[in-house]
Amino acid sequence: MMKKVEMSNQSITYKDSGVDIDAANETVHRIRDHVRSTFTPAVLSDVGSFGGMFALSALADYSQPILVSSMDGVGTKVKVAADAMKHVGIGHDLVNHCVNDILVQGARPLFFLDYFATGKLVPAVTEEVVRGLSEACKAVGCALIGGETAEMPGIYPTGSYDLAGTIVGVVERDKILDGTKVEVGDLVVGISSSGMHTNGFSLARRVLFDCDDPLPLFEPIPALGRSLAEELLIPHRCYAPLLFPVLEEFQVHALAHITGGGLYDNIPRVIPSECYVNIERRTWPIPPIFSLIQQRGDVPDSDMFRTFNMGIGMVAILPAEFASGLAHRLNEAGCPSSIIGEVRRGGHGVEIM
Repeated sequence: MMKKVEMSNQSITYKDSGVDIDAANETVHRIRDHVRSTFTPAVLSDVGSFGGMFALSALADYSQPILVSSMDGVGTKVKVAADAMKHVGIGHDLVNHCVNDILVQGARPLFFLDYFATGKLVPAVTEEVVRGLSEACKAVGCALIGGETAEMPGIYPTGSYDLAGTIVGVVERDKILDGTKVEVGDLVVGISSSGMHTNGFSLARRVLFDCDDPLPLFEPIPALGRSLAEELLIPHRCYAPLLFPVLEEFQVHALAHITGGGLYDNIPRVIPSECYVNIERRTWPIPPIFSLIQQRGDVPDSDMFRTFNMGIGMVAILPAEFASGLAHRLNEAGCPSSIIGEVRRGGHGVEIM
């Protein structure tokens, strides 16, 4: 026989279960101006709409416009941001990462949507994140036209959050970069990262913090010249302003965004199956943060180069006669770059010497 469950006479509200609609409304009020500041004339909806609307008339100058979309997150870098109570940079990280992903195919960003999930909604924290998203969107002419803020007690611990985003951009059909023009003899220009960007933080946290001898987050680290919080939260570099003006001038055949999987896994995504890339690791300086991680964790070279960008955030593959010119132009623009490798005939992959 089923036992009867006695119910309490005390009423339970949604807020009692951990979801505060008033906090959600306050969050929308706080972020409204930040989001509106990114709107372009093509945006036809406002903050709070069920869906974001974008007028395709904005593509009138394209003869054969191709939409390019991508979705990504920032991984466990959010844990470092939460511990340091610094949230604006995380917004920059997410947008810049996504902009770089579609830049690889030659696309310019049109609009962006974000997803912010947390165990307990703190409007001031969400506002900081969205301010970062808005600042990064404005810097590349991208509209932040929508998003979702989810309060999920029991899924995320109080004080933690996760962040993801979707970007949509456009490229002229005959200007798509897809790697099909890459040839044996092309050279590889390595374009420097600003730091760890948004990959490898689970390994970094394991050897820097979650260990028997944790390093302090806020005290200066001599090897870095700054605190770990400052180093780890350097925003992901956006390469669009640097590369769009030079793609055609230097006849760039392919770009690869060096994210999770490092040089080993990302470069093969943009080269023909009958080619491999030989990289000379002594052609650029490895930033101190990666050396610190490797030393403390005794991490093998193979894991370092498959987990982290190791100081190279983007690579450009182009004809040999243009490579030194591109590297020089990027150096002049303040982004250290150098020729780091060559495309050769052989098994598909990357060889790091």
